Amino acid sequence: MLIDHRTYAVKPGTMAKQLALYEEYGLVPQKRHLGEPLAYLVTESGEVNTYVHIWVYKDAADRAARRAAMAADPDWQVYLQKNAEAGYLIAQRNNLMTPAPFAPIKR
Repeated sequence: MLIDHRTYAVKPGTMAKQLALYEEYGLVPQKRHLGEPLAYLVTESGEVNTYVHIWVYKDAADRAARRAAMAADPDWQVYLQKNAEAGYLIAQRNNLMTPAPFAPIKR
């Protein structure tokens, strides 16, 4: 199992706009290719103005295939364009991780 843990930072005051943009244009095509996220979270304390989403894949090849299909999806391209035009995002960090043997993730 491969976990893709993604953290995004947005400009202060734009979180609601960013989430609305994603919900309207990005959610459906992303779920079409990646399935349901393990989690989609908004930070309440600590590193504010950030949100996290976590996706689960069988392995690196599964991740590469699903992300390639998503990248080729015209609906996903619309979201990427609108996201770039909005300019809310200021940083992104991706961590590919595997569960510890004593704490498997059950899906």
